[in-house]
Formats: sequence, structure tokens, C-alpha cells
Amino acid sequence: MAQPALFVAHGSPTLAMEDNEYTQFLNRLGREGLKRPQAIVLFSAHWDAPVQCINADEVHETSHDFYGFPEDLYKISYPAAGDPKLGAKIGSLFTANNLPYTTVSGRGLDHGAWVILRALFPAADIPVVELSVDSKRSPSEQYAIGKMLAKLRDENVLIIGSGGLVHNLRLLDRQATEPLPWAVLFDEWIAQTLGSWDLRTLFQFDKKAPHAREAVPSYAPEHFAPLLYAMGAADHDRKADKLYQSYEFGSLSLNCWRFGGQ
Repeated sequence: MAQPALFVAHGSPTLAMEDNEYTQFLNRLGREGLKRPQAIVLFSAHWDAPVQCINADEVHETSHDFYGFPEDLYKISYPAAGDPKLGAKIGSLFTANNLPYTTVSGRGLDHGAWVILRALFPAADIPVVELSVDSKRSPSEQYAIGKMLAKLRDENVLIIGSGGLVHNLRLLDRQATEPLPWAVLFDEWIAQTLGSWDLRTLFQFDKKAPHAREAVPSYAPEHFAPLLYAMGAADHDRKADKLYQSYEFGSLSLNCWRFGGQ
């Protein structure tokens, strides 16, 4: 059976230090909810580039690409291996589809990648190839790039998009004890649209979804983009299942979607 593609919200970097309902869910998913993958391909919101990039490291350093957090967070390491051969295969798939790309060495895994991978697969014993997103591309183009990699799922490669569907740091409410209604309405609209795999509507989310401007602010569209890349990788299945949903700080959406596969 093919691996699914996943969209996983990575939340705050402090997720790496937390033991809560969401981290426990991710740990169970990696341990019991997925067939152990041979390798992982991950599109990260924290690698936004105009030309498609492929991380070619043989062993990944852990990039602490944030500031102002507890000191212990900067001591966490996730020393996963890379997979240059898989990276080269991804490059050939991009070339076959006329997508220019470049390989990058020495970058390491950014926190959009290692924070969730550490929760899913804490042993860091599965090779990882990280890929960039391009938030300036249209949703249909982002989806098409994910679709280029669909056949890898049949080779036991797990494809993940890591970002955040409602991710507006300027509207966080650190005193909130319940999710803010506008954030819930946006996530519910996304869920309905994904459930019917209505791409025409989804690709116009910025015009049709309630509270789209609040949920996907103009200064951070890269956090929504990984959803489209992950969905594209499951185009021939066109089946979406929401596995988890919660919120932090009123509107920071923590959710996990599975596309196709198991």
C-alpha cells in the first residue's frame, strides 16, 4: 500500500519541548498510524524560495532558525540522515515536468521540518529530503509540483507538507482559553472543501474562504502553501481525512491532514 501524504501544522518552535495532546498525537501517528517509511520528503514553510530547492545534505544539522526562545530549545538536535540519491530522483522528476530546480548543501533542517519530525519519529533514523516552497506561485502551481512526486508514495516514501492553515502571529491571543470563532470558521471551510476535493474552490480560498485575510495574512502565505504541495502528491487518490485539530493562543491552528494512503 502506498504511503499517504500528510499536512502537519508545526505550530511554535516550543512544540519541540512540549508534552501535550498534539505532541502525543504526533508520536502515536509516527509509531502506530503509519507504515514505517523508507524515506521522508518534506516541504517546509520555512524554506520559501523562487526556484525549487532540494536539500542535498548527507547528514542534516539542526537549524535553530528562530530567536527569543528558552535556552534549552537551542540544545535540541535532530541528526537525521539525508538521502542525496532520493534527492537526485526528485530532481529528475522535476526535470521531466519542466520545473527548474537547484540543490543546496549545508543548510540543515529548519524548525518547520525537525520540530514535527522529532515528534513523529524521535529516533531520527529515517532519511529526510527537505524541499522548499514558493509562496508566490499560484495554488494550482503549488499543487502541480506536489503531483510531480506522487509516484514516490508507491516506493514507501512519506511526503509531508509542514506549515499552518491559520497562522497569523499578529492576531494571537495568549489569554484565550477557547479558539477564536474566525479561526474555527476558516478551518471548517477548509475541511469542507478538502472533504469534497473541490480544487476550483480551494484554489480561490483567498477570495472565497471566510476570514482568509486573517488566517493567511499577506506577510505569511508560505505557511498555507505546504497544504497544496501535500495534496498534489495524493492527486490520484483525492481522499482527505482530518486526523487532528486544536488551537493555541486562540487562533494558531494545530492540525494534521492525511491524503490518500492508509
